[in-house]
Amino acid sequence: MQNQISELKVKKYFKVTETSLEKIRKSIIKGKEKEAKEIIEMSSNYVNDAHYFYNNKDYINAFAAINYAHGWIDSGVRLGIFNVKDSKLFTVK
Repeated sequence: MQNQISELKVKKYFKVTETSLEKIRKSIIKGKEKEAKEIIEMSSNYVNDAHYFYNNKDYINAFAAINYAHGWIDSGVRLGIFNVKDSKLFTVK
């Protein structure tokens, strides 16, 4: 069915987002620590929410939450808060 999200797809997005989160934690641009902290905190909260939904077999909400997490990460990259160049993990300029 096209209106379902598979467990495999959710796992794939967990891997991408959690890897991205690890990388940005190590790539904060000097002077942007305050903004980075907020983005990392929000992303981490959404990842935690996604795990909660996933563990309850609610793959639709897990997928939504993990994508919100990655959206926060990508916005920080685009705004120049993190110094990353990996176009497979991030929306880079």
